[in-house]
Formats: sequence, structure tokens, C-alpha cells
Amino acid sequence: MFLTSRKPHAALVTLGVGTFSYVTVEVLPIGLLTVIAADLHRSRSDIGLLVTGYAVIVVLAAIPLARLTLGLPRQLVLGATLGLMAVGAAVSALAPTYEVLLVGRLLTALSHALFWSIIFPIATGLFPPAVRGRVVARLSIGSALGPVIGIPLGTWLGEWAGWRVPFALMAVVGGATCLGVARLLPRVDVREVAADRGIAPSVRRYAVLVASTALGVAGFLTFNTYVTPFLLDVSGFTSDALGPILLASGVGGLTGTLLIGRLLDRDPWSAVVLPLSVICFALFGLYAVGHQPVAAVLLVALAGMAFSGLAVAVLSRTLQVAPGSTDLASAGTNSAFNVGIAAGAFIGGGLLDNTGVRSVALVGGLLAVVALMAMTADEPVLARRRPEVEECGDGCLCEEAA
Repeated sequence: MFLTSRKPHAALVTLGVGTFSYVTVEVLPIGLLTVIAADLHRSRSDIGLLVTGYAVIVVLAAIPLARLTLGLPRQLVLGATLGLMAVGAAVSALAPTYEVLLVGRLLTALSHALFWSIIFPIATGLFPPAVRGRVVARLSIGSALGPVIGIPLGTWLGEWAGWRVPFALMAVVGGATCLGVARLLPRVDVREVAADRGIAPSVRRYAVLVASTALGVAGFLTFNTYVTPFLLDVSGFTSDALGPILLASGVGGLTGTLLIGRLLDRDPWSAVVLPLSVICFALFGLYAVGHQPVAAVLLVALAGMAFSGLAVAVLSRTLQVAPGSTDLASAGTNSAFNVGIAAGAFIGGGLLDNTGVRSVALVGGLLAVVALMAMTADEPVLARRRPEVEECGDGCLCEEAA
């Protein structure tokens, strides 16, 4: 059970809205691809570059921006980051040309790169170290809701009212979140009281985590980028069934985020290994029995659940094994995620053109196995079970004695 105090928990909810916003705004052009292309008289591949270029900017900018802002107050940095996201979304909504839209996406991507580098150290700094994992899990509910609510709603709204409307809405949400941060985050630097350094710093274990993250994400995205043609060509579904199936995957992701929370503080190493194992099982299962519709749906949902759990577990473990600043360490894993996303899409595209869509599940599973092998070769650095009771003052998250 969590002991409550309004201000820290209200701040955590506000930060969760921020994670929801960034997940939604990042991939909005995918759902609105045809609408944007028609309105701006550009090809679909040009609009696709708005997402690919976004990921490239995040990879390149995350660590430099995190290093540049290390000495600045966290409240100021986070507020400015959310403000820049709001400006980028507003520029996108008002863009008269493709080039201006590209500028808006660039601004949003720069803010994205810094946001994911600092958000988890800031959030966990509001609570005692013993419950860092639980805080990460709660904060990640916002990002898990993005694929379930934000992206489908944004796509529907864009189809119904025009693609500029969801971008304008995200600008409003970003501005409101910026004001919420200014109101709720403490004016003292959160990094001065907690979460500015790893609990058990280790260069080797952090390096293993970064490499495993890039490989695991690449494995999942090798399949998931092309899940639609897989379901159509291998599983035999019609296009009408795709929406509910992808929704099931999104709900699975939300479930994974909720389930992994309790394991994060008790056994952080296993919290990474377990979802990697499930991803391997799901992808190999899809290669073997993906032609059976019921099995395909279950395995797609299982893979989505495991991937969301992996994302939360990696973020939590980063805060534990970070060899230096947790901001810089989070920037490194943020870049690893985006490298994996880009690599998975690239590998899957090559397989699709040369060996057929079924192979994306097999190769994705093999990449996930390599990631799993790297993590299992890395001995757990932290105790498998952490104390269940933490004495703390007002405003802390604590676990109830078992």
C-alpha cells in the first residue's frame, strides 16, 4: 500500500501526463500519414520521414542535451522542455508547408530527447530510493496509455476534423503540463535530495544493459513494425480485424506495465530478464504457429505486454546501475531504445522485401535471444529482495509491511 501526500503524487500524475503526451505526439504522423500527405501534396514516404527523422534526432541529441543541462535546476529544465514540446506541436498544427511541419517535428524531437533523459530521475527524486522501481512503473502508465488511448484517439480526431486538430490539442496538453510542473515540482533541485546517482553504480552492468536494450528493442520492432502485413498475409485476418487486434496489443502493454511494478524493487535484474524471455517465446511462437488466428492474437498481445514491461524495467535498472549521473545514463538508454527502433524497422524492411513477412518473427526472436543471453551472463548486482518497509516522512511512497 502507498502512503499518500497530495503534492508529490499530484506531481507524479502530471509527469505521467507528460509521458502520455510524448508517446502520442511522436507517432501521430503514422496514423495520419495519408491525410497529411494529401493536404500538403507530398508523398507518403515524405510523411514517413517525419517519424524516422524524429527518431534520428532523439538518438543524436539525447546525451549532449542531458550533459548540457546537468547543472541547471530540474524544475526549470523540465518546464522548458515541455514548453518546447508545446511550441513544436503548435508549429506543426499551423504549418502551411511540409518544410514548416518538419521544423515543428524537429523542435518536438529535441524536447523529446531531453524529456526522456530527465523525467525518471526527477520523478524518483520525489520519493525514497527503496521504491524507485514502483515510481517508475506508476509513471510509465502514462506512456503505456499512449498506444491504447492517445494514438487511436488522435488518428480518429485527425480523420474527422483534420490532421492539424490533434497536433493543436497536444500543444494545449503540453502547455498545461508545463504549468503543472511549475506549480507542483519543488523549487529546490530534486537531484540534490535523491536519484542523481545510481544505487549500485557499475560501468560493466550499465554497458550490458544498454547493449541488451538496443538488441531487445530491435528484435521486437523487427516484427512489430510489420505486424500488420504479418497478420494479413500469415494469419489470414482481414483489414477489419486489425484495429481490435492492435488494441489488444496496446491493452497487453498497459497490463505489462502494471504487472512489472512489484518486481522492480524486489528483483531488478529479473525484471529485465523476464520480459526479454517472454518476447523470445512470443516471437518464436508467432513464427511457428502465427498462421493460426487465435494463437496469433494471443502471442501479439503477449509480445506487447512483455515489451512494455521491458521498457519499464530498463528505465528502473538504469537508475540503479548508472555509473555516474542518472540523467546521462537515462539519456544513454533513451538513445539505445531509438537505435533499436530504427534498426528493427530497417531489418524488418529488408526481410520483407527479400525473404517474406513470416521471417520477421524469426529474426526478431533471434535478436531478442542475443539480448537475453547478454543479460543472463550479467550477474545480478542488487539483492534479490529489498526491505519492504521504509521509514519516511510526509509525501513518501512506502510499502506496507508484508
